[in-house]
Formats: sequence, C-alpha cells, structure tokens
Amino acid sequence: MTDTPSAPTRLRVLAAMSGGVDSAVAAARAVEAGHDVTGVHLALSANPQSFRTGARGCCTVEDSRDARRAADVIGIPFYVWDLAERFRQDVVEDFIAEYEAGRTPNPCLRCNEKIKFAALLDKALALGFDAVCTGHYATVVVRPDGTRELHRAADAAKDQSYVLGVLDEKQLAHAMFPLGDTPATKDEIRAEAERRGLAVARKPDSHDICFIADGDTQGFLARHLGTAEGDIVDEDGNRLGTHTGAYGFTVGQRKGLRIGHPAPDGKPRYVLDISPVDNTVTVGPAAALDVVALTAIRPRWCGTPPSGPGTYTAQLRAHGGETPVTAELVGGELKVVFTEPVRGVAPGQAVVLYDGTRVVGSATIAATERRREATVG
Repeated sequence: MTDTPSAPTRLRVLAAMSGGVDSAVAAARAVEAGHDVTGVHLALSANPQSFRTGARGCCTVEDSRDARRAADVIGIPFYVWDLAERFRQDVVEDFIAEYEAGRTPNPCLRCNEKIKFAALLDKALALGFDAVCTGHYATVVVRPDGTRELHRAADAAKDQSYVLGVLDEKQLAHAMFPLGDTPATKDEIRAEAERRGLAVARKPDSHDICFIADGDTQGFLARHLGTAEGDIVDEDGNRLGTHTGAYGFTVGQRKGLRIGHPAPDGKPRYVLDISPVDNTVTVGPAAALDVVALTAIRPRWCGTPPSGPGTYTAQLRAHGGETPVTAELVGGELKVVFTEPVRGVAPGQAVVLYDGTRVVGSATIAATERRREATVG
C-alpha cells in the first residue's frame, strides 16, 4: 500500500492545513518522507468575523494563525488562499438549496468534492505541484497497472473514506493521505504532534458545520429561507400540529416535533417525509422508516464504473456502519437494494459503496422505497 503517487520519488506537495492537529501531522510526515512541501490554509469566509470563535480545528478565526505556527515549526513555506466565493457558491448555497428542497445534505462531503479536490487541486496542479496532502484518515492504493484505489483507513474507528467517496481516479492520482496507514489512536497522533513541537497537539476536534457560527443550523436556515407555517400530519393526512419551516426537520428525527399529544399507541413518532411543495411534514411510527431500496443520482466513481449488478456494502452516514446491498447503474442512476431494511435514510444524503475496504464510489440519494411506498425527495 502507498498513499503517495508513485513517481517522481520526491514530490512537490501542497499541504492543506486547516489549523488542526491531523493536517499539521500529515504535513510534517510528508516532509519527513522527503517531499518538497508547502503549506496552505484556505480562507473560506469573505467576512472573517462570521467565523466561529474558539479553537475548534476547522475554519475558525484562530485557525489560520494555528496553521501558520505549525508550518513555521515544520519549516515549510506557508500561504493563505482565498476561496471564499467558491466555497459560498459550491458549499453554502448548495447546503441552503438542498434543505429548501426537503433534502439533508452533507456539506463536508461537498467541500471535499468541490473545494479541496477540485478548486484547490486544480490551482495546485496549475502551479506545478504534484499532489495535495490532507489530514484525512483514508488510504490510496496504487495497483500494479498504475491505477489507484481509495481504501478505508487502517484504523476503522478514525476512517474518513465516506466523505472522500466523491473523488475520481484523476483526483486520487494527486491525493496524499499520510495518516491513512496509521493504526494509531487519536491520543497517539496528539502525542506525535507534541513530540514534533506542534502547539495544536491538544486542540479539540471540530464536529460542527464550519460556516454556521453559533452551531444553530435551524436558525441559520431560518435567516436565509425565512419562516413559513405549515402542517405536521400523520400518514393518513390528519393534522397533528404546525411548524415554522419544513427545512427545520430531517427524516428520522424524533425530538422537537412539538406535536403536543401522544400517538394512539403511545409510541414515539418520527419524521417520515418532508414536502417542500406544500410545506408539510409527515410523521409516523419507527417501523415506517424502514427502507428496502433507494435510487441515487450524480454517481461518482473512484476508478472504473462498475458494469452490471454487483454485491457491495453501503455506508449512509459519515459515522454510520456498513450494510450489505446489491447495486446497479441504470440509465445514469444508481439503484440500491438492501439485504435487510435500514432505518432513517434521507434524500440528499450520500450512499457510498464499498467492496471490502475499497471505495467503489458514491451517489446522492434522491428517493427511498419503504415496505409499503416510495418516497421521492
């Protein structure tokens, strides 16, 4: 296994440094491997005051300073690149539009696709760099014929291949993940950072959406989409309550429904469907969330697209488990059938297919089929 392109031996590497511990250690390892490394921090907001404050490790106002200090310790040149407009168009506006359409997007996956391995990589190649290095936990394997495959990280607990499932073979040819082969705990990565003298060694990880300053996703969406009262109904269309914006709900949600009275059977109710057309949210029992199949659009393949139906495992969330499926590309759409029903699958999410540890590709869920009905997002 290797997570660097095979030639030349000494590469010109652009290390994307978020200001967190993982990207700093990744850059240091790239230098240690003998590469000619330059660090870059991506400025993703036209108004830095809109960033979160507090050292969280992704896109906060402090992060460019932390990244610069890490680059100084490592001994590499460092720059800040302004990709704020591209980020606004490709990530933030996409996020808002997806929620407005009743879907549940993953902005980190979109950022990897559109920013780190499209805008950033394109600029890096134009400037003569051979590869972009990040702190993601995943592995690129170079096969004997020179083609590249994306695989899960050595440590499944830290694996981030799900959010990299949007990368194609050309992008993988210029991707470097120095942490991917490390079967070390996060504490051991932090200890390595301390040994290297990196001040970010104990910096907390970020788990929030970087462009929502206060962490209030519903408030962020309300500011951009406004409020509009609509109905909360059961599966038979009976009105149970009201809401101020269907975008404030996600399929599978249980808390915050504000219905006010229990279901006839006394069991919890969950969001089953979100209809932006009539601003209606449908709720029902947990069993009604069981999905037996789905249709996904905009497939992206980490190598040659599969031909004909195949047996794989699928991952539906960044921190979710795998489930056995059969999948086939039909007319440009990915048709996926689950061996056993899965619960709470939402249009807008990504389905990522695996063949063992290899990432086959990903697609965006457009429709889900339940035991009794099809739900189209």
